[in-house]
Amino acid sequence: MWVSLALFLLGVLTAVAAPRLLSRADWVEREPVVALWVWQCVVAAVLVSFALSMTFSASAAWKAVRGQVFAGAPHAVVDAYELGTSGPWSAALAVVLAAGGLWSGAMLGREIGRARARRRRRRGDLLVRAPLLPGERPGGERLVVLEGERADAWWMAGSAPQLVITTAALRRLKGRQLDAVLAHEQGHARARHDWLLHSSAALAAGFPGIPVFAAFREEMHRLVELAADDVASRRFGRLTIALALVELNEDRGVFGPGPAHDADLPQRVNRLLAATPRLTAGHRLRLTAAASLVPVVPVLVAFVPALSALG
Repeated sequence: MWVSLALFLLGVLTAVAAPRLLSRADWVEREPVVALWVWQCVVAAVLVSFALSMTFSASAAWKAVRGQVFAGAPHAVVDAYELGTSGPWSAALAVVLAAGGLWSGAMLGREIGRARARRRRRRGDLLVRAPLLPGERPGGERLVVLEGERADAWWMAGSAPQLVITTAALRRLKGRQLDAVLAHEQGHARARHDWLLHSSAALAAGFPGIPVFAAFREEMHRLVELAADDVASRRFGRLTIALALVELNEDRGVFGPGPAHDADLPQRVNRLLAATPRLTAGHRLRLTAAASLVPVVPVLVAFVPALSALG
């Protein structure tokens, strides 16, 4: 059946071509929030293409599935899909795609389980380093200050996100720099960037050979930081958050020669200091709307025979 094969090829084409096209776009770093949405729409289009291809392949291979999918549909619609003319490849494709879907769910479940375990471990360590006061409940405070010689600040995801900052960071950050760092971490918490990171990690771990999923994970780690930088810069200025990032990380060898733990940090600082023009509101709206239509394409392809039969 050509619809199933077309949907499968559409998913493969999107998975291969989309990362290359986005890597050449010059607006991604300027508009990280829009880029995050575009990436999500691209990945959704790939998954929808494969899911629909699996559905039509299974319908062509097995009458029981066909009866469920096309229950109540006019005979002209069923005939338009030519379900009875498919070869043995339909069953094989359906099984492979179904296995891929189950594997994706398993990988996502594993990633969520590991994230929860890491979060419980970190919260346990946090309680050891910062014990609760009498009458204080766990997770009740949204800001926790830790004694530490290393300047650092991070957020802990969960139902009650917490911002953690060390005393060394409090000593190093000057004036509004502390407020900018806290706004950066709050930007992560409010946008629930942890879900994007978990989803991208699960897909990349489950399907390491598919370019779109590997690129999705890499770009999510980079773009969520850029988006949080922009949240802080809108409130406290680009120079303030840039200087705060330098103060927090200059002792870690990030800005010197040789390998660094966070190789993207110098680029983040340079981006904040550079006076790059942003996209206009109209351009952002058009990009967002165009990205929203990407997952609709496989749905339209799937319904072409039905619409032609009814027309």
